Amino acid sequence: MKYYIIAGEASGDLHASHLIAALRTEDPDAEFRGFGGDLMSAQGMALVRHYRELAYMGFLDVALHAPTILGGLRQCKADIVAWRPDVVILVDYPGFNMKIARYVHAWRDDAGRPLCHVFYYIAPKLWAWKEWRIKALRRDVDEVFSILPFEVEFFEGKHGMPIHYVGNPSVDEVTAYLSTAQHGHTIGRTQAVAVGASTPGAIAILSGSRVGEVRDNLWMMLAAAADYDDSYPIQIAAMSVIPRQVYEQGIAKAEAYVGRSIKAQLLFDTTYSVLAGATAALVTSGTATLETALFGVPQVVCYYKRHARLLAWARRLLLNVPYVSLVNLIVGRELVRELILTQMTPEACRHELKAIMPCHADGSDSNRRAALLTGYSEMLRRLGEPGAPRHAAQLMVRLLNKDVSE
Repeated sequence: MKYYIIAGEASGDLHASHLIAALRTEDPDAEFRGFGGDLMSAQGMALVRHYRELAYMGFLDVALHAPTILGGLRQCKADIVAWRPDVVILVDYPGFNMKIARYVHAWRDDAGRPLCHVFYYIAPKLWAWKEWRIKALRRDVDEVFSILPFEVEFFEGKHGMPIHYVGNPSVDEVTAYLSTAQHGHTIGRTQAVAVGASTPGAIAILSGSRVGEVRDNLWMMLAAAADYDDSYPIQIAAMSVIPRQVYEQGIAKAEAYVGRSIKAQLLFDTTYSVLAGATAALVTSGTATLETALFGVPQVVCYYKRHARLLAWARRLLLNVPYVSLVNLIVGRELVRELILTQMTPEACRHELKAIMPCHADGSDSNRRAALLTGYSEMLRRLGEPGAPRHAAQLMVRLLNKDVSE
């Protein structure tokens, strides 16, 4: 079968790459094409356009780059029509992918039959905002595959829309990493949540997967961690899809703020190795908060955006959830401290970081740090066992074959 897959950011590229590998196991004759990144390409997908060309976030960034985004949409639609896949698989990235879903759903043959299935892997976060989009999702998407356990109640319980919870791919990805020999020993999945307590090391800074996120957050996160640069290595988990100068500008701004140079390492495309040896982390919201928790690293969630006061006001009106981090949403309480928009300052971040650092001479944990690690174990139980890409691939192939046989 022919699979057209669309992912629009780094986490989507990672998750989609593992889905491609699993689909190839279930369907040895599978062909893959689509929009995505290097990891999807490495799994044998013909890459039509790289996500870094379209990765814009926030109203202003999207408005400024509207011609590029609209050009990408036109290119994607035309390419799908020309290639004629059996299924289009959308991976998160709802601003772009919901438009593609509507287009593909409306694409019919002369007899009025749909020419292509539409699957959504990693459901759009309608429970957070734009809940009204559920109508379009129900209309334009044939099957939805969820990776967050609380989404079942939202989609099925609240809206009566059946979905498939397949497990969380981050569990698979972190488990696979921790199962390999790291630093001279092997760490199993059940030990993952103890890594933060047992392995003293760096303060990890994960400042986002988009230029705007790094620009707005890195300098404050780095300024907050600067007090520790004599005792702990400060490691910035950078991404090669973001220009190096964006990080360098953030470092320079942090150094200007604290009035001295800061000893920090800029490490590209090594996020998991940074987290595997971290004592604590400062993390922007998103998949990175979940990955940090799976590595057992106590964290502070930090998210600042320009025009923070206006956005904070809009957040109260538009967001339907009390938290932004996946960790807190999964456990149903504020386990991880969130500093969002106007709450995010270097001073507030420094205060919260201090609360999760080892606080005794022997390196033992503070109550706050210990509570985080216990909460991470609860989160892991709720997510379930590894196998999300395999479960999703098996179900997708079964559903497609069933349609062919009928």
